[in-house]
Amino acid sequence: MAPFRTRSCALVALGLAALAGCGGAPTTTTSTSTGTSTSTSTSTTTSTRAPVVTHAPPALRRLPSRRATVWAVGDGADGGTGGRELATLIRSRRPSLFLYLGDVYETGTAAEFAGHYDALYGSFKARTAPTPGNHDEAQHALGYDPYWRRALGGRVPDYYALRVAGWQVLSLNSEVDHAATSPQAAWLRERVRGGGTCRIAFWHRPRFSAGLHGDQVDVSPLWDSVRGHAALVLNGHDHTSQRLKPIGGTTEIVAGAGGHKPYPLNVGDRRLAYGSTGAPTALELRLTPGRAQLTFWRVDGKRLDQTVVRCRPGAAPRSARRRGG
Repeated sequence: MAPFRTRSCALVALGLAALAGCGGAPTTTTSTSTGTSTSTSTSTTTSTRAPVVTHAPPALRRLPSRRATVWAVGDGADGGTGGRELATLIRSRRPSLFLYLGDVYETGTAAEFAGHYDALYGSFKARTAPTPGNHDEAQHALGYDPYWRRALGGRVPDYYALRVAGWQVLSLNSEVDHAATSPQAAWLRERVRGGGTCRIAFWHRPRFSAGLHGDQVDVSPLWDSVRGHAALVLNGHDHTSQRLKPIGGTTEIVAGAGGHKPYPLNVGDRRLAYGSTGAPTALELRLTPGRAQLTFWRVDGKRLDQTVVRCRPGAAPRSARRRGG
């Protein structure tokens, strides 16, 4: 587990990370892997702000119940051309819901949320479910929190649940305490207690990845809680597009190719069912009860990968039914 630090220390760590490796080397390869796994683990500083556990903010409580088109991507809000063009593609597809997988560059200030995020994704911010990235967390009180409070009509908790098209969607947080003994992990275990797998969990840093950052061992408590209980896990952080082979009935997707500095990808990682890097790419999920069609779309509108994931319904925990999540 990565050490937890105060916000002031997180600011220092974030500055060092920006200098040391948060923009990987550009590459333009696109491929599906067939080789050997060589992914490595890294440790990441996280903050200790006290979590507020509650239901989803008001704007996210009125989503379609039978059919929805959901888009997801992270690591694109940097003010650059690639991210802007990808946002234009997503906007043209009129998403029912957008999942932003974290990181507003460079440090998630209020000015960067206005100039780098809102300028790209602002037209559908009222139907966006966010999670913070490592670039957002240190200044969350000045950037992330007030931006999303205004956009969604209420405070956005550190982690929360919502429902769309027969699926429970869990926004988790890899940048606050997520140890097995943390309030977040306890809340998550309660949420998945009702059986079934019709859940999509998302947070910023991936448990498994064939990209530059590799496996993030410290988020194991989140992964372990949803493995076999969620059909899908979505992450960003590595600036690549990856669909991993199912592990324990759960398919992990890395959709971090939002437009910021592409990262190299280990195309020989045997865990990959599909992988690409280079061009900005986003994930589309067409959801109906029990079924999700997943498609990676490149910025020029080319379909790169498509698959279908099915889930098994189950009863929601009583507390979740009361809160609508």
